[in-house]
Amino acid sequence: MRFTSEQRLDDGVLEREFTLGEIPGTLWTPPGSAPAPLILMAHNNGLPKAQPRLVARARRSAAYGYAVAAIDAPGCGDRPRSAADEQARADLRRAMQAGDPVDEVFESFIGPLVEKAVPEWRTTLDALLSLPEIGGPIGYSGWTAVGIRLAVVEPRIAAAGFFAGGYVPHAQREEARQVTIPLLFLLQWDDEGNPRQRALDLFDAFGAKEKTLHANLGGHTGTPWFEVEDGNRFFGRHLK
Repeated sequence: MRFTSEQRLDDGVLEREFTLGEIPGTLWTPPGSAPAPLILMAHNNGLPKAQPRLVARARRSAAYGYAVAAIDAPGCGDRPRSAADEQARADLRRAMQAGDPVDEVFESFIGPLVEKAVPEWRTTLDALLSLPEIGGPIGYSGWTAVGIRLAVVEPRIAAAGFFAGGYVPHAQREEARQVTIPLLFLLQWDDEGNPRQRALDLFDAFGAKEKTLHANLGGHTGTPWFEVEDGNRFFGRHLK
């Protein structure tokens, strides 16, 4: 892991850009010298780590006392995209805008992306845990499809917060039954891009004995800011 830049924010949080092989990432760490618990934060659908909503959540969680890390998934952010990636994204956008069935297109795009992204997250986690300022336990926040797979294969993750999306690959829908860590599931009731009933069915499928559903009115990007604070308290119960 090589740090390429750093800045100290007004609230004392240290924000550093890093590279790990081909993986670009950002690490936010709270003020103070004690090792902090870590939250892995992935944006829904593999949008860039620099997306303003993700950055705002990460900075707030770091100010709350967590170390927070985000990386760009393969083909996302500044990472190169193949012609097949570009075509899959275009097909998905076109189908959703036209109101056509998207399941087949979605599987062909998101399924392989999950398969590529999860090993990179685990590699990043190994590197982060070697830093003296990070001590664990580990939480996960964000993109549901990647989070399900990580929760199944990565025993170091102790709790997870998912931003509910109705479109989750079939493989992760099956794996949801194996997710037994505490969960906080955020659902936008009027999400124009994700079927509500599918999200509710996914919540029901999780094998966790402690799982909480927060549903708020509004569209896909309308998650209320107070859910960031509730998320920090959720992680406080399980990571601190």
